[in-house]
Amino acid sequence: MVKVCRDFDFGACEQNEWYIMAEPGEQNQQLESSEETVTNEVSAETPVEGLAETSENLEELEQKRIAINDDAEKHKKLRDDLNKQTREWISKRDDLNGQVRELVEEAGKHRTQRDEFNQKVKESKVVRDELNQKVAQIKKEYDVLKKDQPAQDKNQPSLRQLKKEFSDLETRQQTQVLKKKEEETLVKRLKEINDMIIEAEKVQEQFGDIREKSGELKVARDDAEKYHKIVSEYAEKAQLEHDTMIQLYKQADVLRKQADEAQARFVECKKAADEEHKKLIEQIKSYHETDKDFLAIKNKQKAVKKRKIDAESKKAADDIFTRFKNGDKLSTEDLMVLQKSGYLS
Repeated sequence: MVKVCRDFDFGACEQNEWYIMAEPGEQNQQLESSEETVTNEVSAETPVEGLAETSENLEELEQKRIAINDDAEKHKKLRDDLNKQTREWISKRDDLNGQVRELVEEAGKHRTQRDEFNQKVKESKVVRDELNQKVAQIKKEYDVLKKDQPAQDKNQPSLRQLKKEFSDLETRQQTQVLKKKEEETLVKRLKEINDMIIEAEKVQEQFGDIREKSGELKVARDDAEKYHKIVSEYAEKAQLEHDTMIQLYKQADVLRKQADEAQARFVECKKAADEEHKKLIEQIKSYHETDKDFLAIKNKQKAVKKRKIDAESKKAADDIFTRFKNGDKLSTEDLMVLQKSGYLS
């Protein structure tokens, strides 16, 4: 129940300091405590027959107080329910915003990692491109050597065979006695073989350069391929970090939308709660005004009844005093009545 105090502080109530209305038993105590302040408003000439009319007014005011009190209680309950919902929406909003902050922070870490991988991709591409240029240059040199290589006669004896034949002929020339014609033929053959050896050595030397260039080309290609793989690995890692970051931002957007909805519901409930509180204050003020009228009539009734009792007491004292003057014997009770009325003071 809502309590209305005689010295009710409406400013405090408007700051959400709630008051509880007094129970019927407490209302009687309030009436008695305020009688003295209201008695002076009662006219001494108030007719006794007016009590019936004031009783009717008092009953109407009591019914009005009950109705106002019930309505105030409804507004109070609804306000408290709305305030509870308001706190729940605030809690949900703050929890969602906390999750959003965590997701955004986590996404930021993946963004930083992604940027670092992208930087490594950039740096690795520079090295890879330099190696690719090196491969292209070596390949160009290799192609030139390959192009200048003389065609090899498959019927031509090998360099080893030519050197063996040259050695054998040279030994024969030194160890055998030859006729002049045989000597000339042998010397001619030695010259031919020697020319063939010189040519074969040139060809072999060219083959050696090609083999060396081919090996150099292979190393360069392996290095370029190695850095191509490094570029691909960093690119894949950067893409993974980017995808993770995007997913986290999407989750944060969903939760942020829910947080905005919770904020909207909070504002809605807060506005409704304030409206119910305003209605409650209006009812409390109305109850306060009705209570003042109720107390005024109640005390008027008591004042009229007291006046009636005083008049009856005075009449009884007058009768006893007349009997006293006539010499009648008075009882102890009669003497107390006379003392109360002021005859024996």
